[in-house]
Amino acid sequence: MKRQLVGLVAGVAFLAASGAALAHHSFAMFDTDHPMDLTGTVQEFKFTSPHTFILLDVKGSDGTTTTWNLEGASPSALVREGWASKTLKPGDELKMTIDPLRSGAPGGSWSEKKTSFSSGQPIVTH
Repeated sequence: MKRQLVGLVAGVAFLAASGAALAHHSFAMFDTDHPMDLTGTVQEFKFTSPHTFILLDVKGSDGTTTTWNLEGASPSALVREGWASKTLKPGDELKMTIDPLRSGAPGGSWSEKKTSFSSGQPIVTH
């Protein structure tokens, strides 16, 4: 009986963990059907696991500045593409194509392949 209980507990733990892992990797909150272009100034580059973030200050047509919270790939994925924790610095001007949040809040998902300095210069050259 004790062995069966241990097996049952282990099985439930496995199912719970796999559900959490699947939920964590959902990108349903991002609108991939309507990408948008942003140009702005890096406020902060968070090179953290499990995902990196860019806080980008974007000036609107009315002159007000909005900070966009943009979620990117894992640090290990970016390292494979030549990035490092110091690749972006506060004050860097970026041009990006992002997948915005479906909620309309100032945020979204960014990709290193769709990000460059606003001058057009690539961020990382191989």
